[in-house]
Amino acid sequence: MADLHFYFDPVCPFAWMTSRWVRTVAAQREYDVDWRFISLRLLNAHVDYDSHFPPEYEAGHTAGLRLLRVAARTREEHGRAAVGTLYETLGGRVFETEPDRPGTAGARGTRAYLEPVLERAGLPLDLADALDDESRDAVVQAETDEALELTGRDVGTPILHFEPPAGVAFFGPVISRLPGEDEAAALWDHVVGLARFPGFAELKRSLRERPQLPSFGVTTGDVGVQEDWHGGSRRLKR
Repeated sequence: MADLHFYFDPVCPFAWMTSRWVRTVAAQREYDVDWRFISLRLLNAHVDYDSHFPPEYEAGHTAGLRLLRVAARTREEHGRAAVGTLYETLGGRVFETEPDRPGTAGARGTRAYLEPVLERAGLPLDLADALDDESRDAVVQAETDEALELTGRDVGTPILHFEPPAGVAFFGPVISRLPGEDEAAALWDHVVGLARFPGFAELKRSLRERPQLPSFGVTTGDVGVQEDWHGGSRRLKR
């Protein structure tokens, strides 16, 4: 049994930043991480994107669902460890290469975008056939529901479940910069310690710096302008 279940959507920058931190902690503590699925597109299925989100969010979230179909097939055919490899390689392409260009969010869910990722990850290119396989949405929906049963529905991504099945689960933590190796484990201990208190419910601030990722045009030490990245609404999952 894994030490940690990490529920991710591959197009969520905050899930990606948290995943990089968790990988550092996992290496230091020798944790086994099971990478599981949660879809922002399915979380927001009831939302009118045109009136509630900036442009391209629907295209981006739909691309995330398409990529999770591929992740589901990858797990089925190549095992759970392969999902971690796919996510790490895919996130590197999505968030660590260059600033996003307008009109490109949906391209992440295409074969042309995915095949170089699969090749770099050492996975078969025919896994990209799953991009259009809507039958795999049931698996993604089931794990999305599983994640929300752990935390309640008024959350986004990522969701972490430490020491399952009886251990603590929580949304986030949402971080905008990657802690150093000497800080990573200490931050983890603080988060888990807080989550383990039975009476703890929420610690939140919406004013935050831009994620320090090349896809946002921000690098380490260049924090940019602080903004409310959740648009003032906790019910819009981004």
